[in-house]
Amino acid sequence: MARTVRPRPPAITPLVLSDLRGGDVDDLRPRADLEGEEFGGLSFAELSLSGARIDMCRLDAIRAESLDLSGARLTEVGWADLDAPAARAARSQWREVEVSGRLGSLEAYDVDWRGVHFVGCKIGYLNLRNATLFDVRFTECQITDLDLVEATARRVALDGCKIGQLTVHRSDLADVDLRGSSMESIDGIRNLSGITISGDQLQLMAPLLAAELGIDVSY
Repeated sequence: MARTVRPRPPAITPLVLSDLRGGDVDDLRPRADLEGEEFGGLSFAELSLSGARIDMCRLDAIRAESLDLSGARLTEVGWADLDAPAARAARSQWREVEVSGRLGSLEAYDVDWRGVHFVGCKIGYLNLRNATLFDVRFTECQITDLDLVEATARRVALDGCKIGQLTVHRSDLADVDLRGSSMESIDGIRNLSGITISGDQLQLMAPLLAAELGIDVSY
């Protein structure tokens, strides 16, 4: 008999940003040191904030054909209506960050994310290989390809999301809640230990589980 499982939910603190001052667009550069600033309605061919420290800032309606956050440290940052066809955030650290908008791809391998919330995002390829994820939530997001190869995930929830392919080879997962989300395919289905799904999802996944385990099903 299946046991009732209640995965621990992510601890997400609502982001409150107030008393921000208008930022200077020239400050948006590699290794910038930004604190208590807000930016909005800006468009770039390439926006590089690699190695930057960004604390208590809000960035609204930012359009960047190429966005580079590699090695950046973000603490209490809100990205609203972000539009970035190609984004890089490898080896970055995010603490209490909220993101909404569209990302064609997000290269976020080797990241350390804690208290991160993606809301209503459309993401083509989300590369979280070898990432460390604690208290991370995706709400009503569409992700074509979610890559968690060798990732460590604790208290991660996907609420009302649509996932094309989920890849979980050699992942270390605990309290990862996928109830209420849909997945078209799973690569690495033997590595699903630590994930919670619904009964309906289990029925949909049964053919995948049978194929992975070499079980022949006869009707």
